[in-house]
Amino acid sequence: MDKQAEMGWCVRPCRLEEAEALLELWKQAQATPSVTDTPEDLRRVLAAGTAHVLVAEAGGQVAGSIIGTFDGWRGHIYRLAVHPDFRRRGIARVLVRAVEERLIAAGARRLIPLVEKDHAWATAFWQSVGYAPDPRIVRYLRNV
Repeated sequence: MDKQAEMGWCVRPCRLEEAEALLELWKQAQATPSVTDTPEDLRRVLAAGTAHVLVAEAGGQVAGSIIGTFDGWRGHIYRLAVHPDFRRRGIARVLVRAVEERLIAAGARRLIPLVEKDHAWATAFWQSVGYAPDPRIVRYLRNV
């Protein structure tokens, strides 16, 4: 029996009908809201199949998430989140490994997680799984 089954959860692709549950997970996990955090935007991405949107399911509910995309050049990782009731069970680590495998299989040679710098628990986690901040890069954005 694998660790996930022993712990009572599994990692799988997100389903189209789980868009609202994913948004609620992000809210509960204290992820900073974005203009793209709408059921419609999530459904569009899920239907298009252009991103690896993975969830951890525990007890019939969405307990964790991660999104991975490959632009043909680099793998990007977004929205790693675990519901507070399900933390400290290895869910985040398994989600990261699952999305890494998919991105590497697609051809990614560099993986870039988007991490909220003011969330100390998030920056500590990413460093604990082998990632380091890149002091050369500043992210710019414009909502359209």
